[in-house]
Amino acid sequence: AWRSAKAVENLCSYKVSPMLYKQLRQVCEEHVQAQIHQFREYPSSLDSLSFLKRMNRCWQDHCRQTIMIRSIFLFLDRTYVLQNSLLPSICDCCRDTGLELFRTHIVSDSAVQSRTVDGILEQIERERNGETIDRSLLRSLLGMLADLQVYKDSFEQRFLVETNRLYAAEGQRLMQDRDVPEYLHHVSRRLDEENDRVISYLDQSTQKPLISTVEKQLLGEHMAAILQKGLSNLLDENRVTELTLLYQLFSKVKGGLPVLLQHWREYIKSFGGEIVGTPEKDKDMVQDLLDFKDKMDNVAQRCFNRNETFINAMKEAFESFINKRPNKPAELIAKYVDSKLRAGNKEATEEELERILDKIMIIFRFIHGKDVFEAFYKKDLAKRLLVGKSASVDAEKSMLSKLKHECGAAFTSKLEGMFKDMELSKDIMIQFKQYMQNQSDPSNIDLTVNILTMGYWPSYTPMDVHLPSEMVKLQEVFKTFYLGKHSGRKLQWQPTLGHAVLKAEFKEGKKELQVSLFQTLVLLMFNEGEEFTVEEIRSATGIEEGELRRTLQSLACGKARVLNKNPRGKDVEDGDRFVFNGDFKHKLFRIKINQIQMKETVEEQVSTTERVFQDRQYQIDAAVVRIMKMRKTLSHNLLVSELYNQLKFPVKPGDLKKRIESLIDRDYMERDKESPNQYHYVA
Repeated sequence: AWRSAKAVENLCSYKVSPMLYKQLRQVCEEHVQAQIHQFREYPSSLDSLSFLKRMNRCWQDHCRQTIMIRSIFLFLDRTYVLQNSLLPSICDCCRDTGLELFRTHIVSDSAVQSRTVDGILEQIERERNGETIDRSLLRSLLGMLADLQVYKDSFEQRFLVETNRLYAAEGQRLMQDRDVPEYLHHVSRRLDEENDRVISYLDQSTQKPLISTVEKQLLGEHMAAILQKGLSNLLDENRVTELTLLYQLFSKVKGGLPVLLQHWREYIKSFGGEIVGTPEKDKDMVQDLLDFKDKMDNVAQRCFNRNETFINAMKEAFESFINKRPNKPAELIAKYVDSKLRAGNKEATEEELERILDKIMIIFRFIHGKDVFEAFYKKDLAKRLLVGKSASVDAEKSMLSKLKHECGAAFTSKLEGMFKDMELSKDIMIQFKQYMQNQSDPSNIDLTVNILTMGYWPSYTPMDVHLPSEMVKLQEVFKTFYLGKHSGRKLQWQPTLGHAVLKAEFKEGKKELQVSLFQTLVLLMFNEGEEFTVEEIRSATGIEEGELRRTLQSLACGKARVLNKNPRGKDVEDGDRFVFNGDFKHKLFRIKINQIQMKETVEEQVSTTERVFQDRQYQIDAAVVRIMKMRKTLSHNLLVSELYNQLKFPVKPGDLKKRIESLIDRDYMERDKESPNQYHYVA
C-alpha cells in the first residue's frame, strides 16, 4: 500500500492527475459490476445462510477495499482535487461512490435483494422459535442495508408484516392454550426478546413500530379476554407478581388502563356484594370487609403503582356495594367496635387496637346511614360504661375523637354526654360516701349509683322489680341526699344494667359472685328457702318473663351453675324447679356470672332498629316543614330534591311521599287546588 501510494505521488508529479482521477472511478465501477454475477448465479439449492455469509464477505471486502483506495490516493486528493473545487474529494467520492456502486449493481438487483432479505427474515424467525443464530452476521448485513439507505424499504416493511402475522397467530393460539399468569409472563418475555433484538442487530428506528406491533397483537387484541379469563383469579389468589405485570403491560397499550380499571371496579363490587349480601355470614362480615379492604389496598399500592384513579375507583366500589344492603353493615360495624373495646379482648395491644379502629373508620366512612351505627354504638357504649366492661378509657376516647372528626360535633355530643355523666357520678359518689358516714344507721350494703341524663343515654323500658327492703331503704337515702343538692330534678331507677357482688357460702368455702341485679334478686331468694318454681321466682322478684328465663338460664345452664335445674336441660320451661347448688366448685374466688348483661337480645336489636326509623321520620318531618316554611310554595319534585340534599341517611321516594301526606293530614301544608303536585306552607 505504501509503494502504491508512492507510485500515485510520482504519477501526479508527471501531470497525469486528471487521467488518474477519471480511471480510478472507472476501475472501481467495473470491479463492483463483476461481483454481481456470483450472487445471480448462486445455486438456489444451497441454504440461505451460505448466501448471507457470501454477501457479508463481499460487503466486508468492499468496505476494506474502499478504505485502502482512499489511503493510496490520498496524495491525489490533496493536490489535484484540492485545486479543482468542482471535483468531489476522493475520500468522499470513494465512500459515496462505493456505496452507490454497491447499491446499484448488487443490492438493487431484485433477485439478490429478495434472497438477502428472505435469508435475514428466516434467521430471525429461527431465533424467535428458540434456535441460536449468528447475530453478528445479521448485525453486519442490516448495517449494510442501513448504510445503503435501503433498510426501511427493502427490510423493515417486510419484517414488520412478518412480525404482525407471527404474533397475531401466536396470540390467538396461546390465549386458548395457556392460563393468564403464564400468558402474561410469555408476553413480557417476548417484549424483552424484541427489545434485545433491537440492541443486538436491528436498527434503532425499528424499535417503536416493532414493540407497538407485538403489544397490539399479544395484548391489544386480547385485553377483554385476558381480564375476563384471569383477573378474578389473580385477585382471589393475591398474585402480586402477576398483577404488577398485568398493570405494567396494560399501561403500554392504548386504552389498556381504562379497561383494567373497569374490570377492577366490577370485581370489588361483586366480591364485596357477596360479603355484605350473605346474611348467613353476618357474624364475619366486618372482619371480612377489613381483610378485603387491606387486600385491595395492597394491590393498589404494590401492583397498580398507587394510581389515584384506581384508588378512587376502589373507594367508589366499596361505597356502592356496602350500601346495597341498608342498615345491617352499620349495625355490625358498631358491634365489631364493641367487641374490640370490651374488657377481656386480649387480642390486641393498645397500638394494634388503635390501628384496628383506624381501619374501621375507613369502612365506616363508606356507610350512608350513620344514624344506625350511632344507635347501636350508643347502646353498646352504655353497657360497657355501666357494667364496667370497657377495656380502656383511652381507647374509648380515641374512638370518640375519630367519630367527631369524621361526622362533626353534633354526631358525638350525646356520646360525650355519657362520658361526662360517668365522671360526674364518681364525684357524686365521693360526696355520698361522706354523707353516709354521718348517718346514725349505716347500711352494710356498699351502694354505687350512676346518674344518667335521660337525653344522652339509650331509652330503657321501665321495669318495676321487687327489691329487698334494705335496698329500697338505701335508694331512699340516696334520693334524699341527691335531691337535697339538686332540687327540681326527678330520679327514675333503671334496674336493667344494675349489677352487684354477692358473698356466697358453698361446701368448698366462701366465694364472691359478680352478678346482674336480676341475678341478685333470684339468688337472694335462696336465703329464705331451698327450692322454687319459675312462677314463684317471677312472683317474688317481679322480673319480666323473657328477662327472667334468660337470668335463670345463666345461673343454672351456663358454665358457672350456682343453681341446679330440675329437670335438666338447656332451656327454662314453666314447670322447672330450681335448687341452690351447695356443691358448686370454681378455681377462682370471684366469679363473673353477669356476662349475660352484655349480650344483645333479639328484642333489643329490634327496638334499636325501630327507634332509628322513628327518629328518621321525625327528621324527615322537620326537614319538610323547614323547607316549606322558607320557600312557602314548592313543587313535589323540587321538595324531594331539596330533602335529598338535607337528609344524611338513605331514604326511598315512597317514604318521603308518606311523610308529606302525613304533614298534609296534620295541616302543616296543603296541596294546590289546581295543581296537585304543588304544595303550600300553612302558617
